[in-house]
Amino acid sequence: MDKNKHKDKRRARRRAEIRHRVIGTPERPRLSVYKSLNHFYAQVIDDLAGKTLAAASSRVGKKSGGGAAAAKTGNAAAAASVGTKLAEKAKAAGVTKVVFDRGGFKFHGRVKAFADAARKGGLQF
Repeated sequence: MDKNKHKDKRRARRRAEIRHRVIGTPERPRLSVYKSLNHFYAQVIDDLAGKTLAAASSRVGKKSGGGAAAAKTGNAAAAASVGTKLAEKAKAAGVTKVVFDRGGFKFHGRVKAFADAARKGGLQF
């Protein structure tokens, strides 16, 4: 099997196991993250209502929710700025406690930088 296909298959299995355990409720919505090679995306989701309460990404534009304005968007600094921006938006939506869904990614690098910035911004998880 191709190495990248194998990596994707393992991540999909980890993601399914995490999603089986982690459910967003109105009291503690789910903070879901996704990282591509070039960008970092995060959203706060109420799974019971099926609604996204807040979202942010490192893509620069009106609909993307802001993020890093620098040329580099796929690094830990960009992920940290997404965490800060998402914490502001979540607090504006009345959310302070969340449950963290790392999306099958290891908790280091960009994911850890995002989580630390979101905690510093006022989110509890």
